[in-house]
Amino acid sequence: MNRAVLIVNMKTYPNAFGRDAEDIAAAAAQVAEEYSDKVRIIIAAPALSAYRIRRYYDDVFIQHADPVGLGAHTGSLPVEAVALEGYRGVLVNHSERKLPARSLPGLIAMARDHGLETVACADDYWEAASIALLSPDMIAVEPPDLIGTGVSVSSARPEVVERSLEVVRRLGYTGLFLVGAGVSTGSDASKALELGAEGVLVASAVMKSPSPREKIRELASALAGEG
Repeated sequence: MNRAVLIVNMKTYPNAFGRDAEDIAAAAAQVAEEYSDKVRIIIAAPALSAYRIRRYYDDVFIQHADPVGLGAHTGSLPVEAVALEGYRGVLVNHSERKLPARSLPGLIAMARDHGLETVACADDYWEAASIALLSPDMIAVEPPDLIGTGVSVSSARPEVVERSLEVVRRLGYTGLFLVGAGVSTGSDASKALELGAEGVLVASAVMKSPSPREKIRELASALAGEG
């Protein structure tokens, strides 16, 4: 049985950089060790501070990558560069960093070719269905209007979770199915698992918490079935 997945998307909150980012990475490392047999914790880091974070924790994904090769692409973040720098994977197509639909197949394929895992975000079940056909390692469904609200999709709109999961499985998708948007508490994470999800994608719940360590532990505990 797969471990449940907890992805902490640091976005570009103030504590995603500098010493604060290192503290969160160290906290994730500690909690990941405590729950290593039941929960996988991934940090989705900004490219600029990812090197700091990896000093303390090695299951790091980059928040975005571009479907371009190495070369004359000023300001781009090539998928191959993510692999060369030793990161585990990429988080792509988040609602705050949408990719053109035509770019997503090539990006996911390039990541696979370079041994990177992919987490592809979808706004709804229609987008989840189209992404499922590309076979990323994980799909995370996040209705954009609930992101950062503290109102969990698993509680406010369970039908979105259930419908999305039904559609992607019907299409033969065998990767992991995650949910995000407003997931803030251990009970939110537990509810997501009850609805069939295999993990959660969170951001502000951890990054705005007065104690990111304890919030990561709360979520991991719930995903481990202790909540």
